[in-house]
Amino acid sequence: MSKALKDLLDLLDLEQIEENIFRGQSRSVSAAVPRVFGGQVAAQALVAAGRTVPADRHAHSLHAYFLRLGDPGAPIVYDVERIRDGRSFTTRRVVAIQHGRPIFTLSASFQTHEDGLDHQAPMPPAPDPATVPTSQERLRGYGHLDPQIIERFLEAREAVDLRYVDEPPYGRFGGPREPHSQVWFRANGKLEGAIDVPLLHVVLATYVSDMTLLDSVLLAHGRGGWAVGDVVGASLDHAMWFHRPFRADEWLLYDQESPSAYGGRGLGQARIYTQDGRLAVSVIQEGVVRVPR
Repeated sequence: MSKALKDLLDLLDLEQIEENIFRGQSRSVSAAVPRVFGGQVAAQALVAAGRTVPADRHAHSLHAYFLRLGDPGAPIVYDVERIRDGRSFTTRRVVAIQHGRPIFTLSASFQTHEDGLDHQAPMPPAPDPATVPTSQERLRGYGHLDPQIIERFLEAREAVDLRYVDEPPYGRFGGPREPHSQVWFRANGKLEGAIDVPLLHVVLATYVSDMTLLDSVLLAHGRGGWAVGDVVGASLDHAMWFHRPFRADEWLLYDQESPSAYGGRGLGQARIYTQDGRLAVSVIQEGVVRVPR
């Protein structure tokens, strides 16, 4: 396991300070971006919810709203409300609090295993991840980006091996492209031993899901994103449905597209597939996407 992955797992682990109340640490998206990464808050909130649920009930969906920017200089308190404990389903509501104010809310549902109907959308064509350039290979070839920005990107993604199938928005911009993006990703190291539990794989996928989903909005308009300063944005809400078991330390294909952008907001929707073609997760996110005046 890489040191960066171990540090991420430590970050996502929470301290229980009272029944249904947990505390997590924070860190900046990068040294130059003084706010907490949204995927971190979503992942920590899911950990908090999962800590109050029996081990035989697995997360099958979450719905979240980002309310305020997180302060990386202060811990985050997660207050879990036990909404319902049914025979098959368990529901939790989590409020993330900093400086006495909510910055994020999450509702998550957990279910016992059941047999039932089974069908899925087929996995789209995608190249083998071993043939796709690594983040380091792509980013170090972008002479138009500030070297400090490149290092910030690489620092933020050290714990995850994330590979764009095609050029990311900040790699080629200036003209519109198809609002569709594919990314292969996996944890940068194997998850084994006591930490290897089903919830951890779901939590890591939640963390990564906030990294690239709005890229497809930028592609449709030929924008490079915050890396080149031609848009500003932030996540507004986020929803995920976990369909089938998967491992976050094995390759997952994140197939993303944007059906709409309007009113300063952009919508991204995606499916996550295992390398052998099983549909594991569906994701939808809306975010603020503004062109600076």
